[in-house]
Amino acid sequence: MTDPEPSALPKPAPPQPAAPPSAALPSAPPQAAPPEPAAHPPGAHAAYGTHGSSHSPAAQLTHERPDGAVLMVDVTDKPVTKRTARATATLITRPDVIALLVAGDLPKGEALATARIAGIMGAKQTSSLVPLCHPLPLSGATVDFETHDDRVVILTSVKTTGVTGVEMEALTAASVAALTLYDMIKAVDKHAQITDLRVLEKTGGKSGDWVHE
Repeated sequence: MTDPEPSALPKPAPPQPAAPPSAALPSAPPQAAPPEPAAHPPGAHAAYGTHGSSHSPAAQLTHERPDGAVLMVDVTDKPVTKRTARATATLITRPDVIALLVAGDLPKGEALATARIAGIMGAKQTSSLVPLCHPLPLSGATVDFETHDDRVVILTSVKTTGVTGVEMEALTAASVAALTLYDMIKAVDKHAQITDLRVLEKTGGKSGDWVHE
């Protein structure tokens, strides 16, 4: 067997030119870490009120000092005027329970009369129950009831001649009357509900008269 001619041998591939070094891309500057939220001193709140609402700046809360501590508002220099307030609450139950309540046939006895006295007593004790309320000399307090098919609507009215309003006293009267009614009927309806506690009207004082629309 004869060797092939040199011209018949495959020619080696020519060397490939080296690729130019790629230009290094500039590295992005490190991003600064987000700033830590500023810490508030103990007892202090943020720029807005304790509920975080932009509509209630802390500076407008009369029961809060600039450092966030609560206080009883100083009413020493406020004028003495006649003030009134009305409030309401609703107890929802079953029609058969309403019939027992109206007839005075509940296991605990007469519910409406008991709730009326409880509501008046509650109005007189408001400053003992709500920490920053001022003790007020009440000149009048009433608790009335409207009975419907499946509910009792409680209506309260409180009056004073003093340096601050009686909205809290009217609300407390309605609350305590509603709680007393629930206590009187819970033996026959544990699922009864207390709803719609609110101020209906107030008169007197610097802010003037106001009626719930």
